[in-house]
Amino acid sequence: MNTSYSQSTLRYNQVLIWLCVLSFFSVLNEMVLNVSLPDIANDFNKLPASTNWVNTAFMLTFSVGTAVYGKLSDQLGIRKLLLFGIIVNCFGSVIGFVGHSFFPILILARFIQGTGASAFPALVMVVVARYIPKENRGKAFGLIGSIVAMGEGAGPAIGGIIAHYIHWSYLLLIPTMTIITIPFLIKLLKKDDRVRSHIDIAGILLMTAGIVLFIMFTTTYRISFLIISILSFLVFAKHIRKAPDPFVEPGLGKNVLFMIGVLCGGLIFGTVAGFVSMVPYMMKDVHQLSTIAIGSGIFFPGTMSVIIFGYIGGVLVDKKGSVYVLTIGVVFISISFIIAAFFLEATPWLMTMIVVFVFGGLSFTKTVISTIVSSSLQQKEAGAGMSLLNFTSFLSEGTGIAIVGGLLSLHLLDRRLLPIDVDQSTHLYSNMLLLLAGIIAISWLVILNVYKHSRRKFE
Repeated sequence: MNTSYSQSTLRYNQVLIWLCVLSFFSVLNEMVLNVSLPDIANDFNKLPASTNWVNTAFMLTFSVGTAVYGKLSDQLGIRKLLLFGIIVNCFGSVIGFVGHSFFPILILARFIQGTGASAFPALVMVVVARYIPKENRGKAFGLIGSIVAMGEGAGPAIGGIIAHYIHWSYLLLIPTMTIITIPFLIKLLKKDDRVRSHIDIAGILLMTAGIVLFIMFTTTYRISFLIISILSFLVFAKHIRKAPDPFVEPGLGKNVLFMIGVLCGGLIFGTVAGFVSMVPYMMKDVHQLSTIAIGSGIFFPGTMSVIIFGYIGGVLVDKKGSVYVLTIGVVFISISFIIAAFFLEATPWLMTMIVVFVFGGLSFTKTVISTIVSSSLQQKEAGAGMSLLNFTSFLSEGTGIAIVGGLLSLHLLDRRLLPIDVDQSTHLYSNMLLLLAGIIAISWLVILNVYKHSRRKFE
C-alpha cells in the first residue's frame, strides 16, 4: 500500500515538474524578444508598425489558440494536443532561426510559435485538475503561478543578455528546449477518453479574419482593411446566433457588467502591453541604452515585482474590495505614465521605477477584472465566460502592441504639446504616454460607472 502511494506521489510530482517547464517557456516566449525590437527594426530597416508584428503575430495565434485547444481537449485528448503544441512550437522556432534574415519568414515563424505555445496555458490547468490529487492542487496551481511569474521576469533579462552578446535570432531557439518534455509526457500522461463535440470552425475563421484585418488597419491605416474587418465581425455575430456550439457564447453579450469588464479590462491590458513594447524604443532613442541594459536594468525589476504585487492585490481585494484595488492599480499605471511623460529625459533609471509601478498596477487590475468578471457570471456561464476573458486578454495585448507600433511610425504625435522644455526626441514618446494614461483613466471611469449602477452585489 505504501509502495503504491509512493509511486503515485512520484508520478504526480514528475507530471508537475514537466508542466512547470512548459509553463515557464510559454511565458518566456512572450517576453524574450521585446527588448530586441529596436535591433530588429534596425536590421531590417523597418518602422515600429512593421517590427512590432514580431510580437503581435505571436500574441494573435496565441490568443486564438488558447480558446481552440480548450475546446479540442475533450475531443482529441490532452496528451495528443500537448505533444502537438510542443512540436509545432519547436518547428516555428527552427523556421524562425534559419530564416531570420527574411522578415516575412520571421513573422511566419512567430505565427507558428504562437500556434504551438498556446497549447500550454490552455491545457496545463486541465492536466493539473485530472492528474494531481485534490488535496495537492492548491500547491500545484501556486507553484505553476510562481513559475509563470518567473518566466515573465526572466524573459527580458535573458533576451537582453543573448541579444547583446550573441544575436537576437538565437532567442528564437529557446522554445526548442521544451522538446525534452516529450518522452516524459508520453510516459506519464494516460490516453484520454474522447468525447464527440462540435468545433465551430467557421466561427473561429470569421473572428480570426476580423481580428487580423483590424490589426492590419492599425498598422497600415488602409480603410479597405477596416471595412472588411467590420463585415467579418458582423457575419461572425450573425453566425454565433445560429451555430449549435458557437465559438463565443452570444448570451454573454446581454450581461452588461461582464462585457464592460472584459472590454475595459482588455483596453487596460492592451495599453500596458503597448507601453511595454514602446520602452525599448524610448530607451534606445532618448538614452542610447544597450539591449542588455534595457532587459536587465529596466524590465527585470518590474517583471519580478509582479510576484509581490499579485499577492498584495489578492489580499487587498478580500479586505478592501474590488473598487479600492482597481483604483490603486489605475493610479499606479496612469501616474507612472504621466511622470514618465514629463521627466523622460531626466535619467534612464527613472524608467526602472516606472516599470515597477506599471507592472504592479497591472497585477492589481488583473486581479480585480478577474474578480468582477467571474462574479458577474452564473455558474453555468463560468466556463465560457472566463475562457472569453482569457482570450480577450491575450488578444488585446497583441492588438495594443500593433496599435502603438502604428502610432510610433506615423509620427502624428511627434510635436511639442507639453508646456515644458524638452528635447525634440522625446516629444513623440511623451505625447504617447499621456495618450496611454488617458485611455487607462477612461477605462477605469467606465468600469466604475457600470459597477456602481449594477444591481448585483459582488463583494
